Amino acid sequence: MLASASNERLVGAIAEAVEESLHALGAKVIAREGHREGRWIVLNFADIYVHVMHEEERVYYDLERLYKDCPVVSLDA
Repeated sequence: MLASASNERLVGAIAEAVEESLHALGAKVIAREGHREGRWIVLNFADIYVHVMHEEERVYYDLERLYKDCPVVSLDA
C-alpha cells in the first residue's frame, strides 16, 4: 500500500492510524522503519507492506513504477 502526505506530522499520523486499524483486525506489525525521520515510514505486516511517504519522496522514488505489474486494489474508506 502506498500513501503520501504533505508534511512529516501527517506522515506519522497516517502510519499510526493504519497500524491501529490493522491491529484492530488482528494484524501485527513485524517491523516499522522511519518513524524518527517522518519522511518515509514503512510498516511490515508480513503479507502487506505499507509505505507512507512525504509527497516529495513519493515523487522522487516513484514506487508506483516498481509495482506497476501488481494489481491495483481499491480500498473503500
